[in-house]
Amino acid sequence: MSLEQRALAAYFKHTNAGNGQVMQPSAPKIVEHNGLKYVRLSNTHGTLAVYRVRTVNGTEVLKGLKRWPKALDGR
Repeated sequence: MSLEQRALAAYFKHTNAGNGQVMQPSAPKIVEHNGLKYVRLSNTHGTLAVYRVRTVNGTEVLKGLKRWPKALDGR
């Protein structure tokens, strides 16, 4: 499963847990900022979620961020 697919799965799992109305993201984008890799989910209303890509034991894993760099909001 690609990083983009895993980010979408994590987003829907997290937002459906609250049983609220879920905003549909457009295509996820992999972005690099200050040497770090992120997956950004957004739509026409702005950034919905950002996941930092980390490498653990040679495998790329996602870490959901509550606060992300402001530079990722405008891309």
